[in-house]
Amino acid sequence: MRVLVTGSSGLIGSEAVEYYDREGHQVIGIDNNMRAEFFGPQGDTTWNLSRLKGITKNFEQYNIDIRDRQSLFDLFESNAFDLIIHCAAQPSHDKACQIPLQDFEVNALGTVNLLEATRQFCPEAVFIHMSTNKVYGDAPNEVPRIELEKRYDYARAEDYNGISEECRIDRCLHSLFGASKTAADVVAQEYGRYFGMKVGIFRGGCLTGPSHSGVELHGFLSYLVKVALAGGTYKIFGYKGKQVRDNIHSYDVIQAFEAFRRNPRPGEVYNLGGGRDNSISILESFDLIENLTGKKVNWVYVDQNRIGDHICYISDLRKLKEHFPEWGITRSLTDIFQEIIEAEKERLAVAG
Repeated sequence: MRVLVTGSSGLIGSEAVEYYDREGHQVIGIDNNMRAEFFGPQGDTTWNLSRLKGITKNFEQYNIDIRDRQSLFDLFESNAFDLIIHCAAQPSHDKACQIPLQDFEVNALGTVNLLEATRQFCPEAVFIHMSTNKVYGDAPNEVPRIELEKRYDYARAEDYNGISEECRIDRCLHSLFGASKTAADVVAQEYGRYFGMKVGIFRGGCLTGPSHSGVELHGFLSYLVKVALAGGTYKIFGYKGKQVRDNIHSYDVIQAFEAFRRNPRPGEVYNLGGGRDNSISILESFDLIENLTGKKVNWVYVDQNRIGDHICYISDLRKLKEHFPEWGITRSLTDIFQEIIEAEKERLAVAG
């Protein structure tokens, strides 16, 4: 196959590049390192591009901005893509309010540009859109909760598996990032349903892994491990540090994409996260890092939660598993933490 990966130097994009290159396919990546522009030196993904160039055999990278429609159309016209994996985005819930025009242009307009390029030049290709659970805004906070010693959890038995795709995406507070990603999510569904294209929409929970360039405004586990190992101070924003996220390794994300590629369902939406077994609160994360590294996490508490933030979010994976029974979580929470810790230790050793 000929595979296009947008955001190819990011966490999920680079995992896709590695996987499809390893499988013997030709992979073209587009990434203009806007993460460094959004987040400064800590967000720079140049190191990951260099790593990919060193380990791949059939990978080409182009410095294209997905807002540049003509450059995208030129690329699509000269390449008959079989698979498009769209991961490029302005990814920060918090950063979006500082750059609302850029945020919307990258997340919404960039997605439409890619979908239209696919429709015009390779309409039979499978198109994977990496969406986010932030399309639900703060609606998941309406689910009744109980407060435990170190985490919040759902109060009702029927909510045990988490938030399903039936959760509404409107009449709630999103953050501007959530709104721009909702626009992209809905238009991706429309290209699948209206035009009959093989578009799949995956609403990610906490996507993580050792290739993440985590920063305070985006990349929960990666950034937390970075702070812990470097002896810095982590800021908890509200909810007593008991807010819960389910975490999924980037490898398992790509395996979900691959399951969809083999049996596409046009315009279908799936929640994609670690599920109940891979859920953890910030306070519980501190404990796990301490157990695995022997280092105590220094932290301070800010009594102001992030606007539109989820208090307890666990992805209900039942629809994904029903449609693709061959797919499942292969990396446990401890596996994920250990991989990120080892990768961060290596980076610190090189930097030191």
